[in-house]
Amino acid sequence: MKYDYLVVGAGLYGAVFAHEAKKAGKSVLVIDKRPNIAGNVYTEAVEGIQVHKYGAHIFHTNNRKVWEYVNQFAEFNRFTNSPVANYNGELYSLPFNMYTFNKMWGVVTPEEAAAKIEEQKKAAGIVEPKNLEEQAISLVGRDIYEKLIKGYTEKQWGRPCKELPAFIIKRLPVRLTFDNNYFNALFQGIPIGGYTKMVANMLEGIEVQLNADYLKNKESYDTIADKIIYTGAIDAFYDYKLGTLEYRSVRFETELLDVPNFQGNAAVNYTDEKTPWTRIIEHKWFEFGKDADGQDLPKTVISKEFSSEWKPGDEPYYPVNDEKNGKLYEQYKCLAETENKVIFGGRLGEYKYYDMDQVIAAALNMAEKEL
Repeated sequence: MKYDYLVVGAGLYGAVFAHEAKKAGKSVLVIDKRPNIAGNVYTEAVEGIQVHKYGAHIFHTNNRKVWEYVNQFAEFNRFTNSPVANYNGELYSLPFNMYTFNKMWGVVTPEEAAAKIEEQKKAAGIVEPKNLEEQAISLVGRDIYEKLIKGYTEKQWGRPCKELPAFIIKRLPVRLTFDNNYFNALFQGIPIGGYTKMVANMLEGIEVQLNADYLKNKESYDTIADKIIYTGAIDAFYDYKLGTLEYRSVRFETELLDVPNFQGNAAVNYTDEKTPWTRIIEHKWFEFGKDADGQDLPKTVISKEFSSEWKPGDEPYYPVNDEKNGKLYEQYKCLAETENKVIFGGRLGEYKYYDMDQVIAAALNMAEKEL
């Protein structure tokens, strides 16, 4: 059987492209080396709870076209992301808002909060921030930096804030309101019944092969399709011949607990340096602690997240978009542009930190160009 398109990777980019290609009357085969579809947005039911196996995914977008597109495949609930920060047992509201400033300094009005931040920024006297630490202090002052940014960021990147480039935090959301909705997005929610179901709906009627490793059988796979949509790591495609691009990886320790409520919120960030994990996700709160019939769930599932340096064999999560890696990616991109039958897409194929809505928009744009 010869296909018009072989799509490597059954994550969001691959599933959206495959759906559009099939709609355009093309024959498509989707393969994935994992035993499941949906890539990093994969969710699986445990005791009636949709567990986000590769980290929490909260859909948020200002792009109406993308929002209407995903709503064809899933009904979204009204989940709003309002994380809590735990600093040595003190709890703060995120993103930084009036609840945060009241807890931090006892201020009550927006005017008092603004004055306090201004006073701390002035005291620091930083004109040209040279690194992430100086950048953060120049934006929000020392107290917020020390308690809510420093420890978390250093765990996330595995490097001291003084060694991280300032551009990582161009701006920090400071809200002089009591709004603790983390995302400034028009549309936000979680697909009812989980992301796997949503991706399965995208792939309906399309041939999918799992546990299929494209790079191990590249020669034979290349002969079965006119064109290949490749959503894996671009350096792996070229067998790392120019060098290895760097990623941050995340490790999860997930447990089922025989209690109805562990932390009372979907996400709690641990912003001190001593706690080894960056955050704990309690999955049931993404769907308000209820099952499909609206009944309270008796148990809970939590995942502790540990950030780590990526090494070949790990799951790559976040591209390290610094200067060195940017230059190496550009070299790989030049190679990719010489391929006449392979299209590289998605977070790993384009070595880009994409949110879910951006991945979908990119796949739709590519499908439009291609089909």
